[in-house]
Amino acid sequence: MFGKRLTLFKLFGFEVRLDASWLIIAALVVWSLAVGVFPLWYPGLAIGTYWWMGIAGAVGLFGSIIVHELFHSLVARRYGLPMRGITLFVFGGIAEMEQEPQSAKAEFAMAIAGPLASVGIGFVFYVLAVAGRGVWPAPVAGVVAYLAWINWILAAFNMIPAFPLDGGRVLRAAIWHYKGNQRRATQIASGVGSAFGLVLMALGVLQLFTGSFIGAVWWFLIGMFIRAASQMSYQQVVMRSVLEGEPLRRFMNAHPITVPPDTTVQDLVENYIYRYHHRMHPVVDSSQTLIGCVTTEQVKTVPRNQWGERRVQDITIGCSAANTISPDADAASVLAQMSKTGNSRLMVVEDGRLIGLVSSRDLTRFLSMKMELEGHAGAELVRLPALTSAEEERHDKTRTAGGG
Repeated sequence: MFGKRLTLFKLFGFEVRLDASWLIIAALVVWSLAVGVFPLWYPGLAIGTYWWMGIAGAVGLFGSIIVHELFHSLVARRYGLPMRGITLFVFGGIAEMEQEPQSAKAEFAMAIAGPLASVGIGFVFYVLAVAGRGVWPAPVAGVVAYLAWINWILAAFNMIPAFPLDGGRVLRAAIWHYKGNQRRATQIASGVGSAFGLVLMALGVLQLFTGSFIGAVWWFLIGMFIRAASQMSYQQVVMRSVLEGEPLRRFMNAHPITVPPDTTVQDLVENYIYRYHHRMHPVVDSSQTLIGCVTTEQVKTVPRNQWGERRVQDITIGCSAANTISPDADAASVLAQMSKTGNSRLMVVEDGRLIGLVSSRDLTRFLSMKMELEGHAGAELVRLPALTSAEEERHDKTRTAGGG
């Protein structure tokens, strides 16, 4: 979902990050407020004043979004759900969960916390606006009044029962509680969210014919985002339910290609990377003890004219929770760790020794085959990366040779 992100600060232990896409909506909000909203509400002010009001309103809005997402995160932490942090991006903000809630009660509490926070923030700004009426300068009063209304609008929009909006999560919690089936509840809530996304996209098309080009583009994009997010959320639940409890040993490669630490970088590139087409290789010493791994990113840090001199041990990355996993883990844990770390290959380690390697391709092939053989309901909605015949043949040959 996200591209390049910048960590701004930490709040109650949660990292608040800024996605590069956020700059788009920030500019649009400032422009909309300075050119449209505030001149309409408070005519007769200087143009520069409207722009300062627009900037202040945008800062207040995104501050409010951070508080909204913070309440989601605090409640999630209260129920033991690990959170990656809060990210501001093109469509507002999101509290990033590492896993789904384990009960309908936790889902409901976490989902409702954000809108309730927005209602509370709106009430605070409304009281301030009333108290400052006739006392504060018009630009200040205007920004405060805007922040009151926009927080209430934010709460109302989020409570639309369209997954993955907060209202959609409340709907899922209710269905989950009633039917006792999270997967079925997600399917229904995601269907509503997908339909709502189509409605917004249609609204965007209608606005295009009325001459509101910017409004049309944004309604259409938001609709696309909600529709895609709804479908993706259901796919993730289906995948988790299929993978939970499946032992890692069932689909890992027990004979991965390893690299000795005294191998030159030149030899690594020519005889390992170009031969087996993997971006990461485990590094194992003569006693078969795992030292770490070497990746193409590390190779790129070595000047080309030094490849024949430098050794793999000079650029090896040590073992960590980001690149290793226990053989006792199940397939769902592998999926979660790959999603969290962004690593598509994990070394399977037991007592400091490498016993296997698992890749995202191994995982998706196993998932696809299991769903096909066992006929899981909803499997047709899950889109897995398809391998071409050439890729299949190359992958199978690599596995035969010991690759992963």
